[in-house]
Amino acid sequence: MKIETLSSKILKPISHYFFTRKGGSSSGIYAGLNCGFGSSDSPLLVEKNRHSSCNTIGIKRDQLVTLNQTHSNNVVTLSKKTAKNDSLLNADAMVTNKPNIGLGILTADCQPVFFADPHSRIIGAAHAGWKGTLSGILEATIESMINLGANRENIRAVIGPSISQKAYEVSFDFFDLFMNESTKNKKFFRPQKNGKFLFDLNGVSLERLIKAGVKAECINRCTYSEPEIFYSYRRSFHKTETDYGRLLSVIIL
Repeated sequence: MKIETLSSKILKPISHYFFTRKGGSSSGIYAGLNCGFGSSDSPLLVEKNRHSSCNTIGIKRDQLVTLNQTHSNNVVTLSKKTAKNDSLLNADAMVTNKPNIGLGILTADCQPVFFADPHSRIIGAAHAGWKGTLSGILEATIESMINLGANRENIRAVIGPSISQKAYEVSFDFFDLFMNESTKNKKFFRPQKNGKFLFDLNGVSLERLIKAGVKAECINRCTYSEPEIFYSYRRSFHKTETDYGRLLSVIIL
């Protein structure tokens, strides 16, 4: 099966790729293009999938940089190729003004978010789950781009495939975390008869990006609801599967 990617017009002409799970060498619950070494999939197959992904978008394997993602608001600025040491990068976002570095984000319901200032030739990539979003990972990425020389009014952002509100049920305690930050967050929660809520992570992130002064859009594809296309942590949990694959997303100058 052919490897497939999604993209957004808002970032043109910057090259970026949201990989689906289609294609690849993994099997079983990981069937397809599992690029996550954090899974229990064969490391040899994960590495093969990463090579295949790089070949698909025309870069070398050592040009791909990924992070040890920790659901933080930590951002790293890359000044050179550091793919060989990417396991040492404990952060949830990267920015760079250097060409030929593929900024790679791994997700399975969380949001891969890409940023680009095409005029200043500066890009960013963030892993934004609810914890990172609440702690400011999106705003921190924008500020790191500006520190590197980007102009806020020229920055564009796109939220890639992630879990949608209809599939994201959360508890009252979760609801409280966002209410403690601002009661205006209430609009992102849809009450359910069981006392829980459906949470709109994409809506929260879009609002934060726009408030930060950048143009933004969401690709509006739900990882939970399209099992043939995407991996999903929450779907695997509901199906009582032992593990789940990770989707790769890459942006490059």
